[in-house]
Amino acid sequence: MAVLLLLAVIGYGYVVAGLVAGAVPVNAEWREPAQGIEVFVEDNGVHTGIALPKALLAGALDGLVAPDDIADPRFAAHEWLVVGWGDRAFYLETPTWADVRPATVAAALIGSDRTVLHVEHIARPRGGPQVRAIRLRPQEFARLVAFVRASFAGGQAVRGYAAYDAFYPANGRYNAAHPCNDWTGAAFRAAGVRMGAWTPFSQTVMWWL
Repeated sequence: MAVLLLLAVIGYGYVVAGLVAGAVPVNAEWREPAQGIEVFVEDNGVHTGIALPKALLAGALDGLVAPDDIADPRFAAHEWLVVGWGDRAFYLETPTWADVRPATVAAALIGSDRTVLHVEHIARPRGGPQVRAIRLRPQEFARLVAFVRASFAGGQAVRGYAAYDAFYPANGRYNAAHPCNDWTGAAFRAAGVRMGAWTPFSQTVMWWL
């Protein structure tokens, strides 16, 4: 009973800390330009991903992402890439909340160097409450793309959930202090865009977009 109570207190404290830190802005003076390069953030309730227009990547991901990495290479003709980062086991085993298992969560929160980037080839992000658009200045977009590129470790891709996505070995250690959604937040913080100081939950990312 005491152990369960302790775990409940730790879990509650983690959620509160995440919500509080997620509400504290970094790059607080940043304002979205009236015109700029449009990118999107997608939220499936567990993971967030950043949608980037391929036409403006200027070869930044050449040699890292290839059509043959996905089950149906025809999808590589689509004009957008959605990129997210996370623990390999957590990502591959939890595409939705219904797939979340306590053992997977516990192992991921303890920490793992086996991280991956989830990359999807899509026609265009769809609007709705789970998708947000944001405009960036060219230099901000360049920093965002550089952050994404630096997250690729190189190596063999693994086919994804569908015919248009794949997983790639990534740099970075996943743990409770740096979960998948904090990678998304870190990407925007590195770009100079206003974002929460710590964004462990998808909601703490989406608040700022």
